[in-house]
Amino acid sequence: MIRFDNVSKRYANGHEALAQVSLQIAQGEMVFLTGHSGAGKSTLLKLIALIEPATQGQIFLGKMNICRITKKAEPYLRRSMGIILQNPHLLPDRNVFHNVALPLVVAGVNYRDVGRRVRAALDKVGLLSKERATPTLLSSGEQQRVGIARAIVTKPALLLADEPTGNLDPTLSLEIMELFAQFNQVGVTVLVATHDLGIIARMSQRMLVLKNGRLITRRSKIY
Repeated sequence: MIRFDNVSKRYANGHEALAQVSLQIAQGEMVFLTGHSGAGKSTLLKLIALIEPATQGQIFLGKMNICRITKKAEPYLRRSMGIILQNPHLLPDRNVFHNVALPLVVAGVNYRDVGRRVRAALDKVGLLSKERATPTLLSSGEQQRVGIARAIVTKPALLLADEPTGNLDPTLSLEIMELFAQFNQVGVTVLVATHDLGIIARMSQRMLVLKNGRLITRRSKIY
């Protein structure tokens, strides 16, 4: 599903965020990406999501080399992914329903299908009763779950999550990770960047560790 071949990323200021990273994540796998602050976790996800270009190396999604696709094709490929950030960046002047519906509206999905899919996504994250609420009336955990619903409403084959539990307490953090595991159980490939080793230890997935932009370990599990 995802393959990095000797990938590096150097920014214009000279900072090398990733250095000669090679890795593989199988289709339908759930993997944790961890490391210290500034290790390169967010940069690695940005390269997959086509938010940043690689400086060196090749990145494959399936058989497609995404380093070679055109700028015009990037938004269409990005629609096949669900992207979840620590701050879900919800629109404060739109209710929960319309926040989740946004990627479907952009993609031109039929209005009737939009309603059905949005409500299915909200039901999956336990927020169907909040569809008319505005984000400011929700707790941090609820806002994050709205962000997850928005990411999964397009039925992506790949979920990328960048520190999705950074602002949540341990109980809510575990609930979010268990949600990701449920999506993974139905075939979605999931890559979660987090520094929370306690959460990772409670799950049963493989872990990739970055240090100063280099991949230093590919442990199957931590104990």
